[in-house]
Amino acid sequence: MALDQSFVGRTYPPTAPYEVGREKIREFAEAVGETNPVYTDPEAAKAFGHSDVIAPPTFVFSITFRAAGQVVQDPQLGLDYSRVVHGDQKFVYARPVRAGDRLTVTSTIERIKSLAGNDILDIRGEVHDEAGEHVVTAWTKLVARAAEEA
Repeated sequence: MALDQSFVGRTYPPTAPYEVGREKIREFAEAVGETNPVYTDPEAAKAFGHSDVIAPPTFVFSITFRAAGQVVQDPQLGLDYSRVVHGDQKFVYARPVRAGDRLTVTSTIERIKSLAGNDILDIRGEVHDEAGEHVVTAWTKLVARAAEEA
């Protein structure tokens, strides 16, 4: 069954703050093979004008995807997560994510589309720091595959 188009535009409450730790950034950089010292060495980051180490661009995915869980788990939406695959991801930064940031994410359903029996759900995550300043916008595309016919 197709997802209800009336959910387009629905915004969910902001998440609890996520404190970005220097060690989490280092672990993530290592996991994705990033060797740029601005991700691991505070002095290198300061030499490039940052107050502390910064996170690789895709680091914020873990925060925004967790926030998108509010959408995915909304029982009124009726999304069958067992059929969902990750379709796409895009980020637009106002500034880099830094160690010490306390970030919240507000998720909004931006689009619902049905194509060949599949539901395609676009979720926009607006990420702000504790001062309320915009840090990054992330778009996550989820594809709920059509149920197989018996």
